Order: sequence, then C-alpha cells, then structure tokens
Amino acid sequence: MAEDQQRTSEGGSQGDDRICVGVVTGVHGLKGLVKVKPFTDAPESVAAYGAVETEDGNRRLELEVANRAGKGQIAVRVAGVTDRDAAEALKGLRLYVPRERLPAPDPEEFYYADLIGLAVQRASGDAVGTVRAVFDFGAGDVLEIVDDAGALIMVPFTRDAVPEIDLEGGRIVVTDAHLDASDDAGEGDEQYS
Repeated sequence: MAEDQQRTSEGGSQGDDRICVGVVTGVHGLKGLVKVKPFTDAPESVAAYGAVETEDGNRRLELEVANRAGKGQIAVRVAGVTDRDAAEALKGLRLYVPRERLPAPDPEEFYYADLIGLAVQRASGDAVGTVRAVFDFGAGDVLEIVDDAGALIMVPFTRDAVPEIDLEGGRIVVTDAHLDASDDAGEGDEQYS
C-alpha cells in the first residue's frame, strides 16, 4: 500500500480525481480545534498536501496539525475556526485533496480508493461481485464486497484472503476459504501495509 494512502471507502471510486485524507470526528478543547480521524499512513499528513476540500467541493479548508488526540486521531487547527461552536459545525466533514498532490504509488503499491469498484473473482476465475468499500474497524482492514445477487460479503484484507490485486485488469482475487467462511477467516493473517 502506498505511503499516505487513503484507507477507507470515503476516498471515492476509480477515476475520481480526489482522495479522502480524513474525517472530522469532533471537537478538541474550547479554542476551535477539531479531532480528525486520518486516512493516511502518517496521521500528520492530513495537512501535508495543502488545502483540503469538503466532499461536495464547495469549501476549501487550510489545516494545521496541533497534536495527537488519542485513539489514532489528531487535533487540527482549521483556519478561521476559533471557538468550539464553529468547530462543532465541522463534525462529520470528509476532507479531500486532489489526487495529483499525493505521491505516486510504487509499482507494487496502490491507494485503497483504487480498489473501490474492482471486480472480485475466485481463484478459479468465477465472478463474485464488486469491491464496494474498504474499512478499518480497528482489527485490520476489511473489504466490503457486494456479490452479484446484491448481498454483502466482508473479507479480511490480508495477503492470505486476497492473494492477487490487478489494478490494470480491474480485478482482485479472493480465496474460496475466505469467501465461503468469511466469518471465521482472517485471524493471524498478514495484513497489507
């Protein structure tokens, strides 16, 4: 996975020209700081690529990282936000940067946003469905797959469960064991990193 890559589904889909680098989860103190859950490998990188945009693209925000806020979050100062009430109004905003500002991934790396919309196949080549999202619930990344019948399948995003990622071919391969028994799979598997 590329350094400073987006780690969840909030980053849009293939062809999107923006990547979500974080989401405002709440306020931090009384002077307008907000807590941000970063979707970058280095949490402080949320502010490293210049002004961020809101999901609808209507607002640009200048960010300055103040400190770590616990639970993997960071406290961020937003230009023009100076009190708790103004900070509270930002809760829930997803923060995007244009893709061209981010470093290009190495040949063996990718942004998680690039996985959204890829076809999912079994090792035999049989079609399963499409990647709908990538989540991190705290115990490792998980792919949310919608199968051809519309049902959701959750698969751990590990090398054991997902042995092949073919971005150029627009597909990933998921092992039968993880598709057929996704509730039991994943314990002790090597995570993508």
